[in-house]
Amino acid sequence: MMDRTRPLVLVLALSSALMALSGCQRPGAAAAGGDAATKAPAAALLIAPEDVHTVAGSGALGGAVITGAIQPARRADLRAEVAAMVLQVAKDNGERVRQGEVIVRLDSTSIRDNLSSAEEALRAATQSAEQTERVLARQRTLNQQGMTSMQALEDAELRRNAAQSELAAAKARVVGARQQMTRTEVRAPFDGVVSERKVSVGDTVQVGREIVKVIDPRSMRFEGQVSADRLGELKVGQPVTFRVNGFGDAAFRGKLSRIDAAANATTRQVEVAAQFDDPAQAPQVAGLYAEGRVDSSDKPLLVLPESAIVRQGDVNAVWQLAGETLKKAPVQLGERDDRRGLVAVVGGLKEGDQVLRAPSATLADGQKFQRVAAGAGAASAVTQAK
Repeated sequence: MMDRTRPLVLVLALSSALMALSGCQRPGAAAAGGDAATKAPAAALLIAPEDVHTVAGSGALGGAVITGAIQPARRADLRAEVAAMVLQVAKDNGERVRQGEVIVRLDSTSIRDNLSSAEEALRAATQSAEQTERVLARQRTLNQQGMTSMQALEDAELRRNAAQSELAAAKARVVGARQQMTRTEVRAPFDGVVSERKVSVGDTVQVGREIVKVIDPRSMRFEGQVSADRLGELKVGQPVTFRVNGFGDAAFRGKLSRIDAAANATTRQVEVAAQFDDPAQAPQVAGLYAEGRVDSSDKPLLVLPESAIVRQGDVNAVWQLAGETLKKAPVQLGERDDRRGLVAVVGGLKEGDQVLRAPSATLADGQKFQRVAAGAGAASAVTQAK
């Protein structure tokens, strides 16, 4: 007969063992685990110097806008002064030339023949003038001795005067022919660079045709136009900040050197020019598009980079560094400078305030931050546990 009380005894033994193990557990362990789960250490934002923008004033943003190009102050458009065929082109685009150096040589065959003819005519005129002078001298001697009439003396004087006039005309023709000969050689008027060659060997040029352009790259300046509405704000000597197409975000500085006295009849804009503060840093290529502003020191505006602005509908804000925490501060914006990526701040910040240059969408108002050395990380992405 089987003993039915044995399974019951085993169940009771196992239950007792489990109760004993649960009794050995440390008091308060569960509570401690629950607190650890709910009290995880907060994350601090790492902010490097390159992540921070300090609000500062800029007179350039509120100043008059100038659009134009880089042009040399010294430039020459050399044109043909004689009709002839091009025999030689000694310099090409971009090549440097010295003052007086031949750039283009034209055919001088016919002009040389004219010079020879003029020189022969000059010799004949010189001989004729000398002969009439001797005849006049003899006529005067004979007249004083009463051996010739006054009419003969006067005729000799007339012939002498005519010969002298012809001599003067012959000299002028020789000078003109020689000058024409020099015009068959197109020479550089100053030290510079050939910027545009417009003829080739074999071309036939007429008087007035443009042959070559020479510029002096050391005389580069910013020439542009400004709206006539802003003319009252401009003065010669005012600083100008501008950027040049092809040089990225590099900022060039200069000063207004010229303000035209008349506005363009079509655009109603006024031509201005600005000299580079450092001519050695000026672009060496003419015609590059440039855009800038006149630094108006009497109208400084606080500016921010566009990347620092957080837009939510019609509300604009920035993440301001206040003590050791971040603060979302609303701002009122003004004029924008799309070329430099700047925007004017007319309210909400003061000069010297610090804001995040490129905040992320995961930031929280009141979030703590920690400053680190340059290059240690981006404020929008790097955090660490306290």
